[in-house]
Amino acid sequence: MRILVPFPPGGAADALPRIIGEKLSARFGQPFVIENRAGATGAIAGELLSRADPDGYTFMSTPPAPLVINPFLYTKLPYDPTQFVPVTVMASIPSVLLVHPKIQARSVEEFVAYARANSGRLNYASQGTTSVSFLTAEMFLAAAGGLKVQHIPYKGTGPALTAMLAGEADVFFDNLGTSLQHVRSGRLKALAVCGEHRHPSLPDIPAMSEIYPGFVSVAWFGLVAPPRTSPALAERVASAVSEILKHSDVLKRLADLSAEPIGMPPSEMARFMKQEAQRWREAIRAAGVKPGEL
Repeated sequence: MRILVPFPPGGAADALPRIIGEKLSARFGQPFVIENRAGATGAIAGELLSRADPDGYTFMSTPPAPLVINPFLYTKLPYDPTQFVPVTVMASIPSVLLVHPKIQARSVEEFVAYARANSGRLNYASQGTTSVSFLTAEMFLAAAGGLKVQHIPYKGTGPALTAMLAGEADVFFDNLGTSLQHVRSGRLKALAVCGEHRHPSLPDIPAMSEIYPGFVSVAWFGLVAPPRTSPALAERVASAVSEILKHSDVLKRLADLSAEPIGMPPSEMARFMKQEAQRWREAIRAAGVKPGEL
């Protein structure tokens, strides 16, 4: 049995399905192999899933982009995410607003003032123009009244974080699990987390919604199956994942990633995906991003 991951090894998108897959292997007596199929902003893995047999031997674990963001960024995709069978949302990790220590700001308000005083001179990193990181940054710039900060797209979290740590990039909206160690070491400054509430990993750092009400950016990690997969099979796997998320060792490993366990039945995930698609469509419109070719 295989779980397709549309991103390279390393980072939360790869770590979470490995944690869950390990437990699923023990539960079902079958090895769950993680198959990294990175590229084309998730379209390679998405196309593979769309062509897979609906026999319960292939799944895809992914953050939002391939499921609810790509359809609004591209005029044509080699797969239709609305045809995938929802299984469950495993966990979520909030985005965090990071700045390099050279930036003379200790709060969101101070950063906004600093960015206005240095209009057009600062830059922000992202994992690419289709990423949650990019869209969150654009949402923030709009919420702050149209700040002028230049965009530098990188090929993934690793290169973007490297640029931040080197001082080549000034600002970055990353997921908290990847960057927390650098915040704790003082190599990066966290100004706000973007979940609905403050995060226990950084209790003194405000939620962005305290400053800009309604501002939420969370990377959730969903498990989906090929089209025509039976509802009973999806329910069975979702139930297994829900139980796995209660294991103390799993909770510890998720906490190390700053991830909040979720677990939900397929019907609830279907509703959740529709809500998320609408939310990100509005964010894309607000950012002024026009659909393009893949």
